[in-house]
Amino acid sequence: MKVLLVSADPAVLEQMEVAARSLRRRLGPREPLEILEASDGVRGARIAWRERPAVVLADEITSRAGAFALAKELKGAEQPFPGRIVILLDRSQDEWLAKWAGADAWAVKPLDPFELADLVAGDAGGRATGEEETA
Repeated sequence: MKVLLVSADPAVLEQMEVAARSLRRRLGPREPLEILEASDGVRGARIAWRERPAVVLADEITSRAGAFALAKELKGAEQPFPGRIVILLDRSQDEWLAKWAGADAWAVKPLDPFELADLVAGDAGGRATGEEETA
């Protein structure tokens, strides 16, 4: 499984890495975990299209095209990005922007790495994870 982490903030990136690494236990020894990183949304989009990670985990506040622009570009493409996009928000008021951008899930900082791992893995459901309900 490939996971792309997008953040310019070293502290947030570290939290993202802890969450992504906790996926190793869930995946087991048969499925390797590859963690890719980008410091901004422009690089993140290039890496996402080239490497096709299963999950893109993007920090809301990222220089040069933030998480919303990144999600909108990937999910709004003629052939939408097939992977899961999770956005880390600075404030809960931005949940509507995450929905608008096409994010599959979101979480508000400060982060619990284990809850974030649930979001990345897609194990958590309902509005508590930020996922849209489907009718």
